[in-house]
Amino acid sequence: MKAHLWLLAIAAAVTAALSAPQAHAVSDDTSRDLSAVGSPIQPAPADPAIAHALQQISPQQIQHTIETLVGFHTRNTLSSMTKDLPAGQGINAAADWIESEFKHYSDACGGCLEVRRDTFTESPQSRIPQPTTITNVYAILRGSDSTQAKRMYLVTGHYDSRNTDVEDTHAFAPGANDDASGVAVSLECARVLSKLKLPATIVFVAVAGEEQGLNGSRHLAKLAKSEGWDLGGVLNNDIVGGNTTPGDTFQDKSLVRVFSEGIPSSATPEQARLIQSLGYENDSPSRELARSILDVSETYHGAGNVRKSAPPSHFRPVLEFRRDRFLRGGDHTSFNQEGFAAVRFTEWREDFNHQHQNVRTENGVEDGDLLKYVDFQYVAHVAALNAATLATLADAPPAPANVRVLTKDLDNNTTLAWSGTGAPSGTKYEVVWREMTSSGWQFSTNQGIKQPGTPDGGYSITLPISKDNVIFGVRSVDAQGHRSPAVAPLPER
Repeated sequence: MKAHLWLLAIAAAVTAALSAPQAHAVSDDTSRDLSAVGSPIQPAPADPAIAHALQQISPQQIQHTIETLVGFHTRNTLSSMTKDLPAGQGINAAADWIESEFKHYSDACGGCLEVRRDTFTESPQSRIPQPTTITNVYAILRGSDSTQAKRMYLVTGHYDSRNTDVEDTHAFAPGANDDASGVAVSLECARVLSKLKLPATIVFVAVAGEEQGLNGSRHLAKLAKSEGWDLGGVLNNDIVGGNTTPGDTFQDKSLVRVFSEGIPSSATPEQARLIQSLGYENDSPSRELARSILDVSETYHGAGNVRKSAPPSHFRPVLEFRRDRFLRGGDHTSFNQEGFAAVRFTEWREDFNHQHQNVRTENGVEDGDLLKYVDFQYVAHVAALNAATLATLADAPPAPANVRVLTKDLDNNTTLAWSGTGAPSGTKYEVVWREMTSSGWQFSTNQGIKQPGTPDGGYSITLPISKDNVIFGVRSVDAQGHRSPAVAPLPER
């Protein structure tokens, strides 16, 4: 999403972070007005093809991926320039293996994936003492509909690792959770979704240079912007291994956090002021993408109860309305800075003894990002939620364009208008709304009226609800119930 289109929110109907009843609770004094012309939001119907693909997600395959990555001994980004590592060690060997996995998946689907390397030389800077080769490895599943294939959705994890000394290129740096787990999500999504025919395009990525300063993702995000990628959303998975520390009673394997920025980091001062004046601080493209993830989780009940081996009763994302954790950062921010919607998946409770530490035992405490602390079933739940989100967004029609709310009159009604140009035959439109204090859409109606004599496929609707009391959005829906991102309206006088 381009920076100047920051208000074209990428959203679907949502529920609250922890429970649907709380999400859709409506205060008694406003419920009559809000529901007078709409119906309560319901989860979208499950798509049988997507549901079948999710059942193919394998904790065993994920374990194989993470074990293989750990087996490279170190994946420190700087090791790309190290000449004395034993054969089969270092980040270059890891990049070659990731590329071979993508090619293997492509062979299985008749060459459906375009496997590429984004290789560049990073100049010396903090954490990079000499010119260093960095390689991102990615695979593109082109959309099956020539008119929709330009829309793209991306999933990524970083395959580089580190220990206490971020410039140590020789010591054991297993990086099992941070972030072989995220790379396993990206690879597993590629393996199962490459078997589907989806109208829009999906890009599966493993970036390097994260631990040196988000270098790989920054380069790829700039590449995407310079090449004009119509990138509707980025899912970054970083530390999604479901850390399993003996005795940690606060870990919750039914939850995964989804972090998203508020006012877009790419917004100009004028755009930021407009966001604040409209009350859209919680409706940034990244926040709407996060809400879409939550909506998908309601449809597929976590989409992750694969293999049915002691699954949580309802695996679900928790929306964390901040860009990232305190004192930390991630690759989604590189895409945010280029004007794209992007979020970060991270396990519910991290153990920092198992991140960025040399492998050792001190005072009875075992440090190091070791394989033994990763829960492969948990990673499978996260992978399934990612895959369901990617497939749903790729299946949905394009979002409506030129969405606006008419503000020329002082009244208690709301008139919305939008364009459906480029939408496939059979596309319908829903208007969604929520109270200002609600985290998710509460009501919807599909009573938009086609305006005669409008060559751009114009629609409008007037609702007896005050535009001053709620947040509105408009989304496209196909016959199977796949929902496009919702778009927040701009005021028009």
